[in-house]
Amino acid sequence: MINIAEIKNGLVIDHIQAGTGWRVFKWLGLDKVSFSTALIVNASSKKTGKKDIIKIDNIINIDYSVLGFIDSNITVNVIQDSKITRKIKMELPEKIENVIECKNPRCITITERYVPQEFRLVNRNKKEYRCVYCDSLSKGTLAVE
Repeated sequence: MINIAEIKNGLVIDHIQAGTGWRVFKWLGLDKVSFSTALIVNASSKKTGKKDIIKIDNIINIDYSVLGFIDSNITVNVIQDSKITRKIKMELPEKIENVIECKNPRCITITERYVPQEFRLVNRNKKEYRCVYCDSLSKGTLAVE
């Protein structure tokens, strides 16, 4: 077992699907910060067998809708004075903006870059979103990989 120092005040992003932790880490910009962070890959999990975990030794602002889009099973634990003070469970967001890109080459969001990429959830089970401008379906990936 690997030991990582406890977090006194910060966040622990837990239950990330194994192998996708780096994606979350990059999206949060944690590869460019000056405070301590830890990305734990393939940690043991009673529920799923394996999971990724991110520990952040700082309180940062997070767009929880994007985390829910990446993986709706994620839990964010807020740590204050070395104790979990809040657990935030993610869920698939009804609307996402500037997270995925429309694949329709004729969509206004492609030709006019100032128009935000906006999608609405149309099928929760298939994780499908529809562009609000051109109605194209997307099971897209993050615009910023």
